[in-house]
Amino acid sequence: MTTTQGVSGAPAAWPVRTAASAGETTVAVRRHPAHDPDLPPAVLVHGLGGSSLNWSHLAHDLRDVVAADMVDLPGFGFSPPPHDGDYSISSHCRVVEGLILSLGRGPVHLMGNSMGGAVATRVAARRPDLVRTLTLVSPALPDLKPQATALPTALMAVPGAAAALGRFTRNMTAEQRTRVSVGLCFGQPQLLPEHEFTDFVAEYQRRLGLPYMVDAFTRSARGVVSSYLERGPRSLWKQAALVQAPTLLIYGRRDKLVDSRVARRAAATFPDPRLVMVPDSGHVAMMEHPRVVARAVRDLLAETAQQSKTPMSPAQAG
Repeated sequence: MTTTQGVSGAPAAWPVRTAASAGETTVAVRRHPAHDPDLPPAVLVHGLGGSSLNWSHLAHDLRDVVAADMVDLPGFGFSPPPHDGDYSISSHCRVVEGLILSLGRGPVHLMGNSMGGAVATRVAARRPDLVRTLTLVSPALPDLKPQATALPTALMAVPGAAAALGRFTRNMTAEQRTRVSVGLCFGQPQLLPEHEFTDFVAEYQRRLGLPYMVDAFTRSARGVVSSYLERGPRSLWKQAALVQAPTLLIYGRRDKLVDSRVARRAAATFPDPRLVMVPDSGHVAMMEHPRVVARAVRDLLAETAQQSKTPMSPAQAG
């Protein structure tokens, strides 16, 4: 049986607001209907081709412990494309930093999936004052030996590849495209409830009507690939080693986009890691196994809350 469960209310109808972010950029932010602003703040960042709705199951399960703001990165979901056309990891990073600052509530529990995981890692490294804890679900950290199943996505970064793919897929329906996407992202796509698949198709159909959809995906894919090639202090692995926040790493053993074997390197790089491997999950464990992810997040929050209440010893106090 799948661990995906029903969400209170239709996620697509959850309240959405427009929030100011970095510079002239504005983004759409979605909240659970039972959003409690008095709870500790959390910001959730989706991956390449995703949207804030990717977090709806997890936000529902965590609604009693965090006030979650699920952001649509520029060009995705209901957010307009960036005014400067910059879809790099650093640009997305500035957007998330700007959103956190706009909340005005101090450090947040920051969560990211895939590309959003790379963005969240850079935010946590650059602005430790903004991040209370860091949760990464299959983060897109550099791996120069990608799995064969990830190559088509990586090839989107190659000039001309997007146009070629467009010619190849132009006769595919939204349902066919969605089925390919689900098959790539889920470890057990056959267990996805039919009503959720129908919702995914409807969202894909809506996006097909956006003139910037392909450009947002292509340029963001290039941003991910470019981040893999960065060296020196801009290397994501070097930035991961600088993260001060307690970090939860979640990987699916059936992930077709991020090799789960990278988990060992991640756990050895982040200074304060906790690693959870989800055997039957693919690339989006927070969608496929939200209860497993929620339990791990709750443990992280409880642990860090306890640590903050523990008085310092005379030696720690200096």
